[in-house]
Amino acid sequence: MRVLVYGANGWIGSQLCDLISEAFPTAEIARASARLENLEKVRVEIEEFVSGGGDLRVICAAGLTGSHAPPYNVDWCETNQERVLEVNVSGVVHLAKCCAARNVHLTYMGTGCIYEYDEAHAIGGRGFTETEEPNFIKSFYSLTKIVCERMLQPYMEHTLVLRVRMPISAHHHPRNFVTKISQYERVVDVPNSMTLLPSLLPVAVDMMRLERVGVYNFCNPGTLSHNEILELYREHVDAAFTWQNFSLAEQARILRAGRSNNTLDCSKLLRLYPDIPSARECLVELFRNGF
Repeated sequence: MRVLVYGANGWIGSQLCDLISEAFPTAEIARASARLENLEKVRVEIEEFVSGGGDLRVICAAGLTGSHAPPYNVDWCETNQERVLEVNVSGVVHLAKCCAARNVHLTYMGTGCIYEYDEAHAIGGRGFTETEEPNFIKSFYSLTKIVCERMLQPYMEHTLVLRVRMPISAHHHPRNFVTKISQYERVVDVPNSMTLLPSLLPVAVDMMRLERVGVYNFCNPGTLSHNEILELYREHVDAAFTWQNFSLAEQARILRAGRSNNTLDCSKLLRLYPDIPSARECLVELFRNGF
């Protein structure tokens, strides 16, 4: 198998490369050099990749979620809209088009931050399924992801979309949701679907291998609130840790862009992989093993 990875040097992309190498020692992993916004370079790179033959896969773990310096959040996208549009929409859709034209499977690491709780999906109620219309457009980042998913529809026979939510890894990293909220002075306390990467990235690799297609809410079953996460962090990692809460209205006053809070229905994913652990179970194990 030969795999071309866009975003291979990023947080999630580098983890995917390591997992592919572990699962398939003979696999050839190529780290894409073309940036997604350079459409012609992407086209040429895909053509060169295909010309090498073999059992081919492409992964897109690239995209713009914020700046490359603190605070690493989506507020940055509000003042860099043209650049974000070029990468998160034009670049991704062009990549999917190039892959589909050459019958190459594409795995795209998308986002589930395209919904917010509403009357039909209240906190503690049913989650959003993959077929429901996104209802969150309070950040430009989320808007680009909604538009991208819609524009990928002509290429879905060759494309797998994995909707990641508030990803958590086993180690501190600026993009790790636990790292983020443990460094904030104040946090809101809202239950959300979460993507525990140690349990789900191996699933992504398997879905790539099997050339699964379609859209999947790529999160663990169950939800975690900010306070639940920090309580577990205090219990298992730092007994002296403290934090303060504030309301969603108070949070909104210090942010440029809105923040998505939702529960995603991951039953479609669980039908294929019923042993995926709950978000809480996975987080406790992660903390116990030395965060």
